Amino acid sequence: MTKKSLLSTAFFTVLSSLFLSCDNSSSEPQSEYSDKIESITLLKTTKSWDGTAYPAYPATQPEISVLKIAVPPNSSLSWHKHPVINAAYVEKGEIQIERKEDGKTQWVKKGQVLPEVVNTAHRGKTGEQGATLIVFYSGTPDIPLSEPVQ
Repeated sequence: MTKKSLLSTAFFTVLSSLFLSCDNSSSEPQSEYSDKIESITLLKTTKSWDGTAYPAYPATQPEISVLKIAVPPNSSLSWHKHPVINAAYVEKGEIQIERKEDGKTQWVKKGQVLPEVVNTAHRGKTGEQGATLIVFYSGTPDIPLSEPVQ
């Protein structure tokens, strides 16, 4: 083997080693967060999804409730109404909201927020995916979050 060929082989080996050692990949999971604090308003409204203005709050002790509601695929919730202001964040899937009085509907999908109707009969219906909702209620200890409607 000539001196030139030996140097070429050595150079190629060193260069290959450097290239392979520059791999920046890691087996550690990467964070889904940036290096900055971020705040995004998902919903800010004075009206429900059907355009109705929200009523004034009762002048009694307030109570905040947060529920996680899972609705299986191809299911319908019973007709109901909420006597308190609430909003639902769709964590998974999608759900169609239907108003009883006139059949008006709206689909809400993963990542979206729905400002719910107050004292209006409605229900939710899922398709093939089902839905998981995180619902935030702003009420009082003596008012139910939901009431059945015939």
